[in-house]
Amino acid sequence: MSGHSKWSTIKRQKAVVDAKRGAMYAKMSREIIVATKLGGSDPNANFRLRQAIDRAKAEGVPNDNIDRAIEKGAGAGGADNVEELTYEGYGPGGVAVLVRCTTDNRNRTAADIRFYFSKYGGNLGDTGCVNWMFKERGEIQVAREKGFDEDALLSAASDAGADDIVTDEVEEALVICDASKLESVKKSVELSGHKVLSAEVSMSPMSTVEVQDADLAKQLLKLLDALESHDDVQHVFANFDMEESMMKEFMSN
Repeated sequence: MSGHSKWSTIKRQKAVVDAKRGAMYAKMSREIIVATKLGGSDPNANFRLRQAIDRAKAEGVPNDNIDRAIEKGAGAGGADNVEELTYEGYGPGGVAVLVRCTTDNRNRTAADIRFYFSKYGGNLGDTGCVNWMFKERGEIQVAREKGFDEDALLSAASDAGADDIVTDEVEEALVICDASKLESVKKSVELSGHKVLSAEVSMSPMSTVEVQDADLAKQLLKLLDALESHDDVQHVFANFDMEESMMKEFMSN
């Protein structure tokens, strides 16, 4: 897996209960609102909304909050002026960074994102400056728990149109597919008896920047961690690779 995929995995494995639970609820609610605005309020007909709901439930967001967010997105309940924005820039060492946000105040969000890039040795760039370095793809994280059958997973995923399976991690496997096939591949994997940890459309780097210097690695991870912790940020993608030990050391501090 790429450095950023490993980073995301390590963060999830080491996740702790966030004291600012309300902030997480707000972040998840905004994603649901945007997904509803773009594709309608029926999760069965709106895969992005279904993904957002699954992610919200995984974060412990109550059903009432989810329902209210769907109502807002559909235009009821005093809908907020929530919009989706993407910011692009370079982190320490010339690492390309894409930041996907949902916000009801673009001026506030832009100022905060610019501040983080500046604080941690990066530069916020113009629209399109790094987007071309990434390609959209579906990524499905599968738990390698008791009873995990790699052959069965390979068969189920391949039959549904998956492009590749990465099994070099101890606790989970990564199924890669075209973004348009994410839903069908996810269903096939689940029907084969495997536990899906997450399924989402990701931006995969077409090439990576190797980060070997420890101080540079720490600065980059500080930037990514700060961005991902921001209330308005939904996803962060970066084209770096580094030793897994550096990421684990950062998370342990």
